[in-house]
Amino acid sequence: MDITSMYLDELKEYMTTLGEPAFRAKQVFEWIHKKQAQSLDEMTNLPKALREKLADNALFVREETRQTSREDGTVKFLYRLHDGNLIETVWMPHDYGISVCVSSQVGCRMGCRFCASTIGGLIRNLEPAEILGQIYASMRSMGKRVDNVVVMGTGEPFDNYDNLIRFIKLLTAPEGYNLSARSITVSTCGIVEKILQFAQEGLPVTLALSLHATTDEERKALMPVAHKYTLSETLAACNAYFEQTGRRVSYEYSLVRGQNDSEAHAIRLSKLLAGQNCHVNLIPVNPIAERDYKASDPGSVQKFKLTLEKNSINGTIRRSAGSDIDAACGQLRRRFEDRER
Repeated sequence: MDITSMYLDELKEYMTTLGEPAFRAKQVFEWIHKKQAQSLDEMTNLPKALREKLADNALFVREETRQTSREDGTVKFLYRLHDGNLIETVWMPHDYGISVCVSSQVGCRMGCRFCASTIGGLIRNLEPAEILGQIYASMRSMGKRVDNVVVMGTGEPFDNYDNLIRFIKLLTAPEGYNLSARSITVSTCGIVEKILQFAQEGLPVTLALSLHATTDEERKALMPVAHKYTLSETLAACNAYFEQTGRRVSYEYSLVRGQNDSEAHAIRLSKLLAGQNCHVNLIPVNPIAERDYKASDPGSVQKFKLTLEKNSINGTIRRSAGSDIDAACGQLRRRFEDRER
């Protein structure tokens, strides 16, 4: 019984089974989601006996270490879970507010070639409270409110679908943190049936697709998921998401030097996305020790963006946040675990 992952009405029902008045549920819910409590001991208006009853039923994350960028103030947190596993969270200050990038799984089974998160495979899914806990613990630590949440850290969110939906509903609950769903972005490598299911949830969340290639064969070389879903059906699902929700889709395109960053690639990408209400995020790939991929040089990145714009596709070059620390997803976790071993 994980009280930190319960909706308010579920918490009320649970309190009655413990012989407690229903108003205790609201107190607990507010401690978790409004005050971002990091332990039951902080819930001082609850009777000690109740806190003892709940002691084994609350999931909190604990900060293990962090890295802070001297260049732009990005902070990468490493959190330890109740079972000893480690996850990464990134705090990113911008002119328009604070964004936090959260993980949805411990490890990942998607196997994308340029990503450190997937090395070692999937260990387990995160509970809703463990995804929320990354945001709440970061806010408590930094002393500031989060304005935007990006589910783009370690893991494939749609591979943990039910917990992802519960996480979003808890984060946007009016009785809790009350973040607008429009301030949440969920990134997927392209699990088609889950994109279509997500479109029916009634949540005005921004969908981001990890695209990274302009042909099926190129995508297969980078992303194993492309062996199951073609570009055509994946983009059709994204189009259906826009039609259902009215939310413009973002396409993530990691630029790898000499592999997918030529002018010809930019032209093919423009044709691929022609007619779609979309936006392309161009991301010079973060190099990782286990792979020999190198980021495109700045000139190639600019030329790629200009080619897209000439062909009526909006593009943005994503700022490389935290480039002086372990910036790539999964790097800090892997290095810390290697030292522990």
